[in-house]
Amino acid sequence: MGSLLRTLATSDHPAARLARRARWWPQKVSVPAPRVLVKPVVGAFLAARAVYHFGLRVFVCEPFLKAHCARYGKGLKTDVYLHWIQGRGDIVLGDDVLLDGKCSITFAARFVDRPRLEVGDHTGIGHACMFTVGKLIRIGRNCRIASEVVMFDSHGHPSDPERRRAGLPPDESDIKPVVIGDNVWIGRRAIIFPGVTVGAGSAISAGAVVTSDVPPETVVAGNPARRIGSLAAPPAAAPAPSPAPG
Repeated sequence: MGSLLRTLATSDHPAARLARRARWWPQKVSVPAPRVLVKPVVGAFLAARAVYHFGLRVFVCEPFLKAHCARYGKGLKTDVYLHWIQGRGDIVLGDDVLLDGKCSITFAARFVDRPRLEVGDHTGIGHACMFTVGKLIRIGRNCRIASEVVMFDSHGHPSDPERRRAGLPPDESDIKPVVIGDNVWIGRRAIIFPGVTVGAGSAISAGAVVTSDVPPETVVAGNPARRIGSLAAPPAAAPAPSPAPG
């Protein structure tokens, strides 16, 4: 078979040339699409898809998420996918929270009876975010978390190589809660390590690897993440002294 395919690919024989043209012919086929005919079909398809997605979100995906929550506020929204939730823990969501796309939430109940993921009011979390919770991950209010962000409060394995080779779990001291303050913006594919606290009003650049605390109203980027700017308003200039009376 290999020799035949190589012959068809390299031979200048008319039959080989015809076979090569026949192979690519389906990719070149196109048919007319008169607007007067196609536009109603597209409109009907989009309307049917919207109705289907509405039913899937309202009657399947959102109830599935709510069933996993210890508590949730009003206006909870999700997308048309079932989030991947593993283990036993508490999910606490505030008002008007959005868990978009399909996120992964994994609880490790080895260290506390009920690990806890908290998300504050008016916070949006993008598609394909991953949360691994050994004790606590807390996200504040009005946060914007882009897609594919990873947060974990445990590395999942002990730092000591001998303990790791023996297949032992991490020490409890290695489980360090992650705390994200209010009004924080985290860019796509950022990674937040155990024990990190991100101060209120800060911004984490896309792809940043955050291994240490971020002060409030600070912009960080890079691997490891470093401060590259500030979002704090500059101090107001002191008023000029009035001229002395003449």
